[in-house]
Amino acid sequence: MRVPPVAPSYLCLKPRGLMTRQELATTTELKRAAPAFATIRQLAMRFRGILHGRDPDKLESWLDDAHRSGLYGLRRFAYTIRNDLAAVRNAITERWSNGQTEGQINRLKTLKRQMDGRAGTELLRARLLPFVHGQ
Repeated sequence: MRVPPVAPSYLCLKPRGLMTRQELATTTELKRAAPAFATIRQLAMRFRGILHGRDPDKLESWLDDAHRSGLYGLRRFAYTIRNDLAAVRNAITERWSNGQTEGQINRLKTLKRQMDGRAGTELLRARLLPFVHGQ
């Protein structure tokens, strides 16, 4: 079976109930052919459950399992989470997010990079302000 390179990472996080028949078949084949994929998917789905269930009490167990998996990426991810465990616990339990702020900062930086050295502040103002009909 030929699997597109982006499929394994995408299929690690998608719940079975939301998969198409083709995605289910690909996931089954990947689990059979690559035991590491099965481990990654199982841990990724558990982590997703911790986030969606807002249950930080399960995080320690997940971090231990990720570390014991022996997979470099998961071990590194677990290590990084442990370095700022209080912030991760807050991210799991709090409903607040700085996603909107980060998105706006990213948008502004992208516009700035696009316009670097071109036409000065008037063009920047025109790109940042929404278009208003009649002006």
